[in-house]
Formats: sequence, structure tokens, C-alpha cells
Amino acid sequence: MTSSSSGYFEDEPPLLEELGINTRQIWRKTVSILNPIRSDPNLHEDGDLSGPFMFLLSFGLFQLLAGKFYFGIVLGWVLIASLFLYSTFNMIAGRNGCLDLYSCFSLIGYCMLPLVIFSAISLFLPRGGTLIFVIGMVFVFWSTRVCTSLLVRLASCGDEHSGLVGYACWLVYLLFSLLVIF
Repeated sequence: MTSSSSGYFEDEPPLLEELGINTRQIWRKTVSILNPIRSDPNLHEDGDLSGPFMFLLSFGLFQLLAGKFYFGIVLGWVLIASLFLYSTFNMIAGRNGCLDLYSCFSLIGYCMLPLVIFSAISLFLPRGGTLIFVIGMVFVFWSTRVCTSLLVRLASCGDEHSGLVGYACWLVYLLFSLLVIF
């Protein structure tokens, strides 16, 4: 009886495949975000939430190591930030706005990667110093640059709105950096 049941499980696809989690695609998107100069918008055309959720959990974990319990705040802020950027971008783009909410969630989460790195680095920096503010702003601009370029290129509405979209992205990532600094 046990041999027939084990044969049944051999025919099953792997769990990650059943859940629709493509680890190679997550890795390629992560490497794309790590290059602040040139990110590939073709990789980010189809959104997923596995990678962003992993980054948000690691952001919360680094904050927990710093003595701050921010898991609920981080997830709530990402929800509000994604709704904010989705509505802002589609209002700016008008009828040309073709950004869906799922892709917006995915982009916000993947572009949190520089702030996750900043959160890890901040564990070793003194609190309240000028150094942490300067390093924080570098990582905020990195996240903002990548997110803005991906949002504008994916929605293909032109570069004329990139300044306004960049300002909205900057506000979102600045809030997350303030969680790390204070």
C-alpha cells in the first residue's frame, strides 16, 4: 500500500511550480534592480509578489534585529504606497495609463531591495549621525531612480511625466528610509 502512494507523489510537480513561484525569474529581477543605471523593463512586464514579499519580510527582519517591530507597518505602508503610486500614475498618464495594480505592487516591492540593503547596513552604523542620513538618501535615490524608470517604461507613456512619477516614488521610499533611521 505504501508503494502505490509514493508513486502518486512522484507524479506531482514540485511545490514551487504548483504555487507559480519562478525562482529564476525572481533572481533575474533582483539582479536587474541591483543595477541602478540600467534596469531591464522586459523582465518586469509580468508582475509577481513572491520576490517583493521576500524583500519586505527581510526588511522587517532587519528592523526586528534593530529592536523595532515593524512587520505590520511595512506591509500596510506598501499597500498604501502601491495604491498611491497606481492612482497617481494613472491620473498623470490619463487615457494612456496602462499600469495595473498588481504590476505596481510588484515594482514597489522589487524596488525596495536597495532599502533592504540599507536596513542591513544600518545595523552597523551609529544612530542619529550624519552618516546614516547621507547613506539613507543614496539608497532612497537608488530605489526612486529604478522604480521611476521601470514605471515609465512599462506603462509606455513617455518620459514627460517621469519627474512627477519620480517625486511620488521618492516620497514613498523616503518614508521607508525614515523607518530605518529613527
